[in-house]
Amino acid sequence: MRHILVVDDEARHCDSLEDYLTQSGHRVSVAGSAERAFELAEASPVDAILLDVRLPGMDGISAIARLRQYAPESPIIIMTAFGTLDIAVSAVREGVFEYLVKPFTLKELKSVLGRAFASDSLSVEEGEPRTSDPVADAVIGRSPAMQRIFNRIALVAASDVPVLLTGESGTGKEVLARAIHRNSSRHNKRFLPVFLAALSPGLIESELFGHARGAYTGADQHRPGLLEQAAEGTVLLDELGDIPLSLQVKLLRAIEQREVTRVGEDQTRPISVRFIAATNKSLLDLIAEGTFREDLYYRLSVYHIELPPLRERREDIGELAHYFLRRVTTATACPGFSPSAMTELESRPWYGNIRELRNAIEHAAIASRGAPIAPEHLPCPIASVSGGVEANEWRSPLNRWIEERLHSIDPLKDRARLHEELLSEIEATLIEMMLVRCRQNQAAASRMLGLDPKTLRSKLSQVRASTS
Repeated sequence: MRHILVVDDEARHCDSLEDYLTQSGHRVSVAGSAERAFELAEASPVDAILLDVRLPGMDGISAIARLRQYAPESPIIIMTAFGTLDIAVSAVREGVFEYLVKPFTLKELKSVLGRAFASDSLSVEEGEPRTSDPVADAVIGRSPAMQRIFNRIALVAASDVPVLLTGESGTGKEVLARAIHRNSSRHNKRFLPVFLAALSPGLIESELFGHARGAYTGADQHRPGLLEQAAEGTVLLDELGDIPLSLQVKLLRAIEQREVTRVGEDQTRPISVRFIAATNKSLLDLIAEGTFREDLYYRLSVYHIELPPLRERREDIGELAHYFLRRVTTATACPGFSPSAMTELESRPWYGNIRELRNAIEHAAIASRGAPIAPEHLPCPIASVSGGVEANEWRSPLNRWIEERLHSIDPLKDRARLHEELLSEIEATLIEMMLVRCRQNQAAASRMLGLDPKTLRSKLSQVRASTS
């Protein structure tokens, strides 16, 4: 039996957690404030702490240090519905075991507690104090999707492994790359974005790796490449899918061996950089087409973060809109948005994602001439450039579901049935939607699904039993 301390001022949430954890065989203590949590932790040893961030009096992050005095080896699991990247980073620096975003499922909680109790080492090294650039700190979002990304950024920033950022154009991949660098041990070194698609095909090798004098016509002096120029900082390889196949082997060697060879030289030169790659293309599709190396993909995707399109995180549109408006107006003259304008912003598909939203706000700020922004001040919506956006909208949430499930299991210890779990999720949704479309007529639904009526009834019973 484990003793778990729940620290949360929401009585209903505490009751739910206490019921579940007690039924799971644990002993549970509940505190509605950090001060009460100190008393309980001092009175009786605890094996794990579930800690909310927003508490009356002292907040959860500030309480961690004192809780460590009473429970130095106990895993602390942060819970919040109002997280920011700064909170996630602070939590990781304080050595928390995990960061759960409310509302979370009991299955997610069970997985986290299972890993916490099975972990042999629950401590992390403290990082050095890091500076923050308030202008660049535009990693904004209260949506569950962004809360999960805050957690992932905070976790990976403390390490030095390569990171792959994927997502549609305009979703903010470079902003997230800068956030990772800013919160890493290399924060006081250079952040060097390299836009691979903009490099001349004939000079891309020289740009990345440098060249010796006389290596080609016009090379009249030795020149270090961009990877050398990063000088112990972070390199962002933007639009990774556009790098020529002929250079991918050399890039792979630079990442693995931490060295480069300039064009026209045989001598290798050591480099010390952290690699982050970004692309809006499907690298797996490029691998299937034979235009991208599989070994380079796996080397760069040690830690993969998929950014959701803006239309899948509409809760963040208002906050982003106000942020961009403040950027183009003075604090005293910020006109704000009329309710109808905000409704319009939140209803648009934003196929250009955050970049399109920012441009729309800048346009509206000029058109409104200092008055509150109304719908007529906004530019016309931009139609999808590619018809494939709508057709492939299912890929992003599916990829995130897979990433989250893989993140929650240990492949060496857990026995997961991901294939079966995914099929059951999809099948249940399909059946329910078809019944709604057919007005609960099972005979019609079975014809539309191509299933025998008996098979449909059996599957429907399984679906309803699993949700009851």
